Amino acid sequence: MDVSYLSLEGKVALITGGCRGIGKAIAMAFTDAGADVAISCRNQPHLDAVAEEIGSTGQKVLPVAAHNRKTEELDNLYNKVIEQYGKVDILVNNAAANPAMGPLVDMEEKVYDLIMLTNLKSYTYLSQLVGKQMVAQGGGTMVNIASVGGISPDKGLGMYCISKAGIIMLTKSLAAEMGEHNIRVNCIAPGVVKTKFSEALWSNEALMKDEMEQMALKRIAEPEEVARVALFFASAATPYITGQVLVMDGGSSL
Repeated sequence: MDVSYLSLEGKVALITGGCRGIGKAIAMAFTDAGADVAISCRNQPHLDAVAEEIGSTGQKVLPVAAHNRKTEELDNLYNKVIEQYGKVDILVNNAAANPAMGPLVDMEEKVYDLIMLTNLKSYTYLSQLVGKQMVAQGGGTMVNIASVGGISPDKGLGMYCISKAGIIMLTKSLAAEMGEHNIRVNCIAPGVVKTKFSEALWSNEALMKDEMEQMALKRIAEPEEVARVALFFASAATPYITGQVLVMDGGSSL
C-alpha cells in the first residue's frame, strides 16, 4: 500500500515542548517522515540530547531553548528558525504547564497566570508569528495539543482544563480565519499519556483504578501514539480536514 501521503519530505516543523514526552515523540515521528525540525523547551542540555538523537536519522534539527511565558524568547525562537530554514511549514504547539491541583475557588492569581500564559497565550502568540509567515508562503498546517479535559472538566484540574478548552477554541477560530490562505489548523485532545508531565496521575494507583473502570481500552496512551495522530494532521493525508478536535482517551468518554 502506498502511504507516500504521510511523507513530510521537504517540510520544516517547529515543535514546542520538544525535549521530552509527547513533543519529543512528535519530533521523532516527523523526522522519520522526512521533515527537518526545530524543537524548543526551557532546558538547552535536554534539547541538545534530543537533537543528537534526531541527528542520527540524517534529518536537520535545530534545538532552541525558549521559555513559553516570555514573548521575547518566542520571538527569538521564531527568528532563529527562519534564519536556519527560511520557513515553517508545520507548527506544533505542545508545551504546557500544570503546577497545581485543587479547587478553582482556592486558585491563586499567580498560578492562574502561569497556566494561562504557558498553555494558551504562548500558543496564540506563536501561531500569530508563524501564521503570518504561512500566509506569505501560501499555506501550512498547525497542530495544537489540548486535552480531553478541555472538553469535559476533571475535578481538581479546573484551571488546566479551562486553558485546554481555550486551546480548542483557538484551534477552531484560527481554522475559520486562515482556511482561505490554505492553512489547516487541528487539535489533539489526549486523555492520560504516559509522560513525565502526567506522572502524578498515572503513578497514582487508586486514581488509575477508577480511570481504567471507565476506559474501554483499559490502558493509558503512549507518547508515540499521539505523535502518529500529529503526523496524520500535519501530512497530506488530511488535506480537507481543519478545525477539528480528535479525542484520544481510550474510550473513557464513551
